[in-house]
Amino acid sequence: MAVPKRKVSKTRKRMRRTHYKISENQTTKCPTCGEEIRSHRVCTSCGSYKGKEVVDVKKEEETN
Repeated sequence: MAVPKRKVSKTRKRMRRTHYKISENQTTKCPTCGEEIRSHRVCTSCGSYKGKEVVDVKKEEETN
């Protein structure tokens, strides 16, 4: 069974893990209204996805 010969120090371990970072969310522009949205999500302002209207935003605003 493979066992490390020596303990890996905290510094060496942390130096190795410096590249493990959380990246910020990537955004794109909505093709219909031009607002910034996250990729592969329905636009919250116009309710469209891939150029097609999926959600009727006006009805949801009236009920809330």
